Amino acid sequence: MATVVKCPTCQADVVWGEQSPHRPFCSKRCQLIDLGEWSEENNKISSKLSANEELDEQAKQDMIEDIEAMLAKNDDFFQ
Repeated sequence: MATVVKCPTCQADVVWGEQSPHRPFCSKRCQLIDLGEWSEENNKISSKLSANEELDEQAKQDMIEDIEAMLAKNDDFFQ
């Protein structure tokens, strides 16, 4: 029996398997809506940063550049 989960965006039933390429989302649309929520910081995994863990501006810029490079390698994700 196939596992069925709820789409995190619209709560539609999604079969967890090869026939659902956007799992756990029901569609590309719901996947992109969720990505937008994360990019707007409406969703976040938070934990309190200690003084030692705070990033300086250069480290933040380096992290952004790394993320942009990863996204450029996977440009088919947005098609």
